[in-house]
Amino acid sequence: MISHSFFARLCGVVMLCMMPLTVKADRGVFDIDRWYSVMDNVRVKASQQNISKDTVNATLRSPVFIPSIVKSDRNQLEFKLTLDGYLSRMVNPTRISQGRKMRETYPTMLSRVEKKYGVQPHVILAFWGLESNYGNYKAAHKLTDAFLTLMYEGRRETFFENQLLALMKIADDNGLDINDIYGSWAGAMGHFQFIPTTLKQYGTDGNGDGKVDIIHSVGDAMFSAGNYLNKLGWNQNEKIVRKVVLPADFDVSLLDGKTKKPLSEWAIMGVMNPDGSPIPVADMTAGLVADVNVVMETRAAAAAAASVNAANPNAIDTDVAPQPVIEAYLTYPNFYRIKRWNSSNWYAIAIAMLADELK
Repeated sequence: MISHSFFARLCGVVMLCMMPLTVKADRGVFDIDRWYSVMDNVRVKASQQNISKDTVNATLRSPVFIPSIVKSDRNQLEFKLTLDGYLSRMVNPTRISQGRKMRETYPTMLSRVEKKYGVQPHVILAFWGLESNYGNYKAAHKLTDAFLTLMYEGRRETFFENQLLALMKIADDNGLDINDIYGSWAGAMGHFQFIPTTLKQYGTDGNGDGKVDIIHSVGDAMFSAGNYLNKLGWNQNEKIVRKVVLPADFDVSLLDGKTKKPLSEWAIMGVMNPDGSPIPVADMTAGLVADVNVVMETRAAAAAAASVNAANPNAIDTDVAPQPVIEAYLTYPNFYRIKRWNSSNWYAIAIAMLADELK
């Protein structure tokens, strides 16, 4: 009698033989023994975690190595947009309009999330809009193949192994077909782009069918997002950010959001509302975030202009106009809760800006 393991390996060989001979992986040409070793380790650890044989066999039945995922993982582009450019792209009129339509489409579900988790509808909608464009993002990869490929690559093998095992457990517990779960090349899935370990910890049944399916159920997705933000400490009575202006010579080392001071101290240092009025000084701490590269470029341009003007003997007036004030954002505690979802300062500001538009 031929074992199921034999069939799994045979299918793996067939799939791998279909690949170009130029496929590269962790080191040199494709290492079939390492590929088998990765799958064997998954089988052993899944058994230790009491994941069913059916789910294990479904995961490893005909795995496919995806070279483009390795390329994506090794060549992630450096972010080059300015903060204003990023906000213009992420918080655009189309996304705002679609968010308002989604609020009209799901008023009951959004109200239930707010009542249970204390996260306002406009906040849930902002995350939904940025993460998947309200579910319009089309997942490109079967996640089992994505995780096995990234495990084989080896750069973050343990992390992606944990993601695959969590996905297998989720499929097991919720009666899902693991081969029908698709996501991004890095493993994010569903309306709010959760990775499996996050979903395993915070996933919630929002539509009452006894399952957690954040890909096909908007209710499950919204409830899971609300639960996650609630566990992060979301405070519905606090702002996320406040747009402010700073003196032109403000210390740029304080503008990465890491330095937190009482609002009263920031006020003393010259932080003001854009109209020049004092900022509110409630009893809380906040950070400051600005596009430091733009600030430094503005300063360099002003210095260059001053140098040219000073060197021009025919100049009627050698005085140079003062540098413009710095535009920045005061970042309140909810901002840092968003950063535990996504560590980007700019992402957190975009969530705040989109949420304000969707109130």
